[in-house]
Amino acid sequence: MTADVPAEALPPAGPAQATAAPHRAPGWIWHNRDLVATPVIVVVGLALVLLYTANRQLDSVEQRALDPSYLWAKFVEHIWLAAASTVLVIAIALPLGIALSRPAVDRIRPGTLAFGGFMQALPPYGVIILLAFLLKFGTTTAIIALVVASFLPVLTNTVVGLRQVDPALIEAARGMGMSARQTLLRVELPLAVPVMVAGIRVALVLNVGTATLATFIGAGGLGEPISSMLNLGRPRAVFVASAIVAALALLIDWLAGVAERLVSGRVG
Repeated sequence: MTADVPAEALPPAGPAQATAAPHRAPGWIWHNRDLVATPVIVVVGLALVLLYTANRQLDSVEQRALDPSYLWAKFVEHIWLAAASTVLVIAIALPLGIALSRPAVDRIRPGTLAFGGFMQALPPYGVIILLAFLLKFGTTTAIIALVVASFLPVLTNTVVGLRQVDPALIEAARGMGMSARQTLLRVELPLAVPVMVAGIRVALVLNVGTATLATFIGAGGLGEPISSMLNLGRPRAVFVASAIVAALALLIDWLAGVAERLVSGRVG
């Protein structure tokens, strides 16, 4: 029979004797490989485009179109068009979506969303040209057209996100003495934020791509070198400018995806 040994007489537990540590995640990168892949693809893709351009003999027209200072100026214009239109969409669509999610407007909600779907179905090129003739050519009209083109995703996701909140949670909050406003701010909106951010993400990417059409009404952007080089028959310059737009759209989508995961707690 084995004698009992007092705990005080036992030697301190070494590494082999210590209680097994809980399993740890292999790291943030390992769990979010898809988030790391996009910026790598963007950097590698742009590097290949620059390498392709460096190994080609460009004429004077292509050199002017691909001048870094010129491309940077058009890049800044493009960012302004996309950012300003998205901010306006958020400022208009979020409050409207919150209002449409209230039970008091059940009768007008389907018609309003159907009208938003109709506006979304309009081709962006036609909307931009039509608004330019109705209003005026320039940046302001381009931003308005981009707002129309990307309005529906934010509006729809706001309504859907708030409507899918469990009614039991809302009733519990009201039973605790919260007002309708407090319930909206403390219960409904926090639960709906991931869906709402997904709509904003779609709007951002739509605006980055559609902003290339703003050049046709004199609003600048990266669509200007694309359009001018197409007209002049310079496919290599078109390829480079188009690659920059594609890389920008991928990067914006990546940043929005990171924000979406952060608010939903899926980054770790």
